[in-house]
Amino acid sequence: MSTLRIIHANILTPKGRKALHGKAMNELHHIPDGEITIVDGTIDYVGPVRENVDITAIDAQGRVVLPGFVDSHTHLVFGGFRPEEFMWRMRGDSYMSIMERGGGIVNTMKSTREASTEQLVEKTRHFIDIMSRMGVTTVEAKSGYGLDREAELKQLRVMAEINDDPERNVDIATTYLGAHALPPEYAGRHDEYIDFIIREMLPEVKKQNLAENCDIFCERGVFTVEQSRRLLKAAADMGYGIKIHADEIVTTGGAELSAKLNALSADHLLHASDEGIKAMAHSDVVATLLPLTAFTLREPYARGREMIDAGCAVALATDLNPGSCCSGSIPLTFALACIYMNFSVEEAITALTLNGAAAIGRAEYIGSLEPGKLGDLVMLDSDTHYTLPYYTGMNSVIMTVKRGRIVSYNNN
Repeated sequence: MSTLRIIHANILTPKGRKALHGKAMNELHHIPDGEITIVDGTIDYVGPVRENVDITAIDAQGRVVLPGFVDSHTHLVFGGFRPEEFMWRMRGDSYMSIMERGGGIVNTMKSTREASTEQLVEKTRHFIDIMSRMGVTTVEAKSGYGLDREAELKQLRVMAEINDDPERNVDIATTYLGAHALPPEYAGRHDEYIDFIIREMLPEVKKQNLAENCDIFCERGVFTVEQSRRLLKAAADMGYGIKIHADEIVTTGGAELSAKLNALSADHLLHASDEGIKAMAHSDVVATLLPLTAFTLREPYARGREMIDAGCAVALATDLNPGSCCSGSIPLTFALACIYMNFSVEEAITALTLNGAAAIGRAEYIGSLEPGKLGDLVMLDSDTHYTLPYYTGMNSVIMTVKRGRIVSYNNN
C-alpha cells in the first residue's frame, strides 16, 4: 500500500462530480490548515489536520494546494512545426488564407503521416513533461492530423502507448478528430468524407478502444452545421462522448448545435451568438475557452465573463497545437483569463479543474480534492492562489502529484 500525506496546506478546491455553472464557479471550498491523504492513488481524506496519525507527512508550510489542472483541449500529437506560418500571421495573413494556400492543418497532415510512431511518442512525452511541471495532471489530446485511416490510428495509438505506462505523469483523455479538415484525397467531397468517418473510422476506433470522445471542426469552409450534426449523432449512438469546435472564425450556430446534441463541450466560441450562449447556459455543455489561441491570433477573446454571468459552465484550456497556438502554458492561460476575460481567480481555478474534467467526461473522478477521487493535485510556492495570474506567465507550481505519486518537484 502506498500513502502520501500532506499537512498544513492551504487547500482550495471546487466540489462536486459535474461542471459548476455561473456563480457557483466562484465558490471554492477552503481549508486554511488542511490535510490531504492519498492511499493507493485515491484520495482517502481531505480536511483539517489530524493529530496522532502515524503516517509520515509532507509539511506544506501554509502553501496553497489545488486539484491537478485539467487541460481539456489540445492537439498534442503531431508531426513537424509551422513557425513560418506564425510569421505570416504576424505580417497580417489570416488563418483561413493560410489554409487556402496549403498551409494550416493540411501542412501538419503531411508531417504527421511521415512521422514514425516512435518520433511522435518522443515528441508527445516532451510536451507532457513540460505540462506536468506547470501542474497539469490530465490532458485531452485529439487526433486530426492524419486525416486518413492509418495516420489517424497512429496518432491514437501514440496516446494509448503513453497511457499504458504506469509511470506516466499525465493521463491523456483521447479524442478522435478525423473531421479536423478535408484531406486532399476528398477535395470537394465533404459529405463523402463524413460518410467514410461514420462508416469505417468510428467503428474501427471504437473496436480498438482508442478514443473516448469524438470531435469535429464546425466552421465556414470546413464542415457545416448539418455535417457536424450528422457525424456527432452517429458518434453518440456508438457510445462516444461528443465535442465540437464551434464558432471560432465566424458565427455558424455551433454553440446552439452543441446544446441540442447535449455535447460534453463546445470549444473556442470566439464568435458564439447570444442565442448560442443562452442555449449552452440551459444545458450541460461546457463552454471551453482557449485564450492563448485568441492571443496568438490577435483576435478578440471569447465572451467568457458574459457566459459565466449567463449561467454557463465554462472551462479553460491551452489549445496546444503546431499552427494557431504552439503553447501549453497554464500560467499564461490563467493570466489572460483574469486580465483580459475578467475571470476571478476562483473562476479560473474551477475552469481549469472541475469544469475541465467535465468537458472530457471525467468529472466523476478528477477535478476536485474529495475522497474517492484520484489523488491528483498541485502545490503552489505561495500561501495565496492569487499568484496564479500575478506571476504573469511564470510558473508558481512547486509540486505536481499524479495518483498519489510526486511527479514534479520544483524546489528552486
